[in-house]
Amino acid sequence: MPAESFIKKYLRQRVLPTIWCGGCGLGTVMRVIVKAFDDLKIDQDKLVVVSGIGCSSRMVGYIDANTVHTTHGRALPVATGIKLGRPELEVVVIMGDGDGAAIGGNHLIHASRRNIDLNVFLLNNGNYGMTSGQVSPMTPHAHYASTCPFGNLEHAFHLCDMVKSAGATYVARTTTFHYMQGVRLAREALKHKGFAFLEIYFQCPTYYGRFNKMTDAPTMLRWFKENAVRYNPEKPRELKKGQFYIGKLWEDNTKDEYTDLYCKLCNRAAEMVRVAK
Repeated sequence: MPAESFIKKYLRQRVLPTIWCGGCGLGTVMRVIVKAFDDLKIDQDKLVVVSGIGCSSRMVGYIDANTVHTTHGRALPVATGIKLGRPELEVVVIMGDGDGAAIGGNHLIHASRRNIDLNVFLLNNGNYGMTSGQVSPMTPHAHYASTCPFGNLEHAFHLCDMVKSAGATYVARTTTFHYMQGVRLAREALKHKGFAFLEIYFQCPTYYGRFNKMTDAPTMLRWFKENAVRYNPEKPRELKKGQFYIGKLWEDNTKDEYTDLYCKLCNRAAEMVRVAK
């Protein structure tokens, strides 16, 4: 299928072009996600995409499906309600690093713990890009942002480790440099039954890049290329400063999924009421 076909199918043409800054990686991320939708032939009428607030969360305005643009940090509880009410739907959650790891961080922990069948794409640009580049929970230590001009004193979350330890059953990471890998991992996440978490590093040359001497998209993409290490569970290696793993980091297909358990509980309760009558 020509590239133009799936773009036209899964994007709302009337609202294009996007409002994202020149060089921003979110256009690449959106292409990764809709290419995965198309590869899996996901029915748009049965697809729900939920977001919170932030640069990345504007993506739901462009994707042609059932979309919900919620308040900051609350995408996961809204998505959880949708999935519990209509478990047959494919529910995708798109969050930024501030949206998902700061105000929404507690929801991320508990959605992982429940192992509810949600597909979470957490898009990480290392700052609050929509509001002028403030420090976020994912800004690397000693890097710069508009609110830490002398360097960030805090240490970033290791989000993939965190959601795995909380109970997520599919965990992966990629970058906008690794487009084909991103499509493959997005497909895997969408096919997984349980809480699937894919972290995608994307470039923000306008703020994060400018504050950290990477003032254009090619420079930031080269940084992803040079610091990404493909994960091999059979040959783990010690990462050097600034390096990070990409690829599928964890998958567990043995854990019960939450909506299945919930539906069984509802059926048992209904049967108990019927018998009591």
